[in-house]
Amino acid sequence: MLKTIDLRSDTVTKPTPEMLAYMLKAEVGDDVYAEDPTVNRLEERVAELLGNEAGLFTPSGTMANQIAINLQTRHGDSVLAEEDSHVFLYEAGAAAAQSGVQFDLIPFADSLSDASIDAHVKPEWMHYASTKLLVIENSHNRGSGKVIAPKDLKRIQQRARHHHLLLHCDGARLWNAAVALGCDIKELTTGFDTVSVCFSKGLGAPVGSMLIGGRELIQRARKIRKRWGGGMRQIGYLAAGAEYALIHNRERLAEDHHRIKMLFDGIKELEESGYPVSTDLPQIWTNILYFRVSNGEKTAEALKSEGILVNHLGHGKLRFVTHLHIDDRDIGTTLIALRRALKS
Repeated sequence: MLKTIDLRSDTVTKPTPEMLAYMLKAEVGDDVYAEDPTVNRLEERVAELLGNEAGLFTPSGTMANQIAINLQTRHGDSVLAEEDSHVFLYEAGAAAAQSGVQFDLIPFADSLSDASIDAHVKPEWMHYASTKLLVIENSHNRGSGKVIAPKDLKRIQQRARHHHLLLHCDGARLWNAAVALGCDIKELTTGFDTVSVCFSKGLGAPVGSMLIGGRELIQRARKIRKRWGGGMRQIGYLAAGAEYALIHNRERLAEDHHRIKMLFDGIKELEESGYPVSTDLPQIWTNILYFRVSNGEKTAEALKSEGILVNHLGHGKLRFVTHLHIDDRDIGTTLIALRRALKS
């Protein structure tokens, strides 16, 4: 039977038998009453790990991010973010629909420079939607997993504070960023008012994210989660999956980074050999790779016919994402299939 090699996203992972066994043994209670011991333990553990006071388990990263925006803005405010940020592009317009805010977007190529922040902040004036919050995505999904190092984060934070902005980190793949940079994850969370992290991407849990912040802020966040339908009951089973992932799957993220580098190197070889494929990336940071081919839709279909699933984003742009279900042999198989697809 042909194995499906699913490179569309690291969200496609399924719990391993060991994770499922761990989940089944979870001690549970009613989380709306704050009586689920497994959830409480996970929230305390992640808050401590990220260097803050409290955490709130949410069913998705979108909810965690949108609660953070709602907490730190008012209707009519503006939120500053890089272009193609997840909070702007992939969260169904939630910031506008639920919090009544608009976005001002900094070009990705500007790398959140001081000059670009200065140029995009809107001050208090009757004609402006005043900027109140800066959202930083680390690593950046659309930027081929590009990471922001601690020294750069500190500079960005200082410039934001100069403009009296609050700061949220969309850290859906912050675990990847910490592994790629070889640093303590606290170095990537210090200085933010709120941080979101995800368990259902590279860590391989079936569901769940968490919002981290000060105790009073997270208590307010708990009410917003309830208001938006996110109050859950015996979710210790889900929290146990996240806990297992946190314990067992963080260090192995380096394997995903190694395998995306194998794909990157293979595609560069194809490009140098005259195949109609191109990538203008100077390097690969984590587990995401974007590149272009002459006919993206046809190439994606050809790969699919060989059991390899990839995302075609239009205009010939393809995305590969490695994860815990992808091994070295899968990388070799994918490159051979890609070569055949490009030949045809």
